[in-house]
Amino acid sequence: MTLQDVRAALLAGGLGERMGRLTDAMCKPLVPYAASCRLVDFSVANAARSGVPEVVLLSLHRERDLIDHLTSHWDGRGVRVNFGPHDELVRSGDLAAGAPLPPRPAESGTADALLNNAEYLFAPGARDVLVQHADHVYVFDYGPMVAAHRAAGADATIGVQRIERRFVHLFGMVDVDADLRVRRLVEKPAEPTSDLVFTAFCLFRADVLEEVLTSLAALGENGWRHDISRDVLPVMIGEGRRVLAHPISGYWADIGTVERYHLEQMRLLDRPFPLPPETLPRTLADAPPRFVPHLRSLVGAGADVPPGAVVRSSLLYPGCVLEPGAEVDRSVVLPGARVRAGARLSGAVAAVGEDVTGTRTGLADLGPA
Repeated sequence: MTLQDVRAALLAGGLGERMGRLTDAMCKPLVPYAASCRLVDFSVANAARSGVPEVVLLSLHRERDLIDHLTSHWDGRGVRVNFGPHDELVRSGDLAAGAPLPPRPAESGTADALLNNAEYLFAPGARDVLVQHADHVYVFDYGPMVAAHRAAGADATIGVQRIERRFVHLFGMVDVDADLRVRRLVEKPAEPTSDLVFTAFCLFRADVLEEVLTSLAALGENGWRHDISRDVLPVMIGEGRRVLAHPISGYWADIGTVERYHLEQMRLLDRPFPLPPETLPRTLADAPPRFVPHLRSLVGAGADVPPGAVVRSSLLYPGCVLEPGAEVDRSVVLPGARVRAGARLSGAVAAVGEDVTGTRTGLADLGPA
């Protein structure tokens, strides 16, 4: 089905503090992933692949870097990226290299991001608004979800998936009835009672979303929590609006912490691949990464394992360097990182541009997990 009347809202404003040192020098959406691309590339690629004509960028932190990336790799290549209040400046050619952008209004949550960009999201031409996040890893065609949403006459349709119970507290826990109507959505429950979570990509009827956001904004600064999962969807459920769940059966991951970042990339090495290398977006190199069976590792284009280096069950990114005598086991070596002769990484991540010496085991050196 055609998705020409769907407009995407790409939430990309979080600080990424739980990613520790990985976000010291870049915004979270630009953190490298899968020896192939950056986190933000998955959602934009999904929109382009599905035929969504426009993605509205909702960003705040290190925004210039993110705009430069999306302009270089995505805008006009199957999808138009709308840079919101900066769109005219970006397209005018008057934005000098390295020049800062005018600040956006402050936001307390994801619903604020929608409100602050209402004029772009609810401009004529959009029947439904697709809300995406810039730190979710999945390969997905939104067409069937849109078709089900419209066939059911839903006001909102949310993606749901079953995950390991120990991670449910990081997400929105969902209860549904036999007809997949959402009865309850609890954000980050202290004691989860279900393993069904909200994948945080969802569809809203544009007119309904605008109406609900307007009514919430009227409550004033302290009358709500300014969040889609804590306010917008629970209010819609409480009002009896038709909110449906759409089960997501394929691979999906929310990369919220250092632990998840490492764990989910290790999962990419499973056979069969949860995301085959040829399906991955490619913005770090022109060619896809290759799986090297005898190393059980994903090796990015241009990366090399020299004689004398030992690599097991790891991801090597384009632009990383391993010296002879280096040992890398169940680890991620990001672009520009150099693992010196005699150095050993085990269950670790070598950050962008890092010079690794000695032995490192685990993720504690990266900060919050």
